[in-house]
Amino acid sequence: MRHRCKVPQLGLPADQRKALLRSLATQIIRHGQIRTTKARAKAVRSEVDKMITLAKDGSLAARRQAAAYLYDKELVSELFKAVGERYGERQGGYTRIVRTQNRRGDNAEMAIIELV
Repeated sequence: MRHRCKVPQLGLPADQRKALLRSLATQIIRHGQIRTTKARAKAVRSEVDKMITLAKDGSLAARRQAAAYLYDKELVSELFKAVGERYGERQGGYTRIVRTQNRRGDNAEMAIIELV
């Protein structure tokens, strides 16, 4: 039974899943949008929202938490500088998932996840 198991497994062991979500979150924050499968987009949405919430807090502890999670340290400083003016009034929902055509090889549902 999988009752109350909210973590999306993505068909990966825990260490590989964490590394995948960290890299996807880093790329979304760096490029603004990425194209991936719908399941991965839904899984990484909460991680990106957490990083933006940390950046809105702006404290030293929040900066260290974000630096421990994201792969690029310069990206952390850019995120903390730019997030105040971009998401200052917004209370949540910093990402948008737009479904696209299915992938040709295996017919997987694809989506574009982007920062609002």
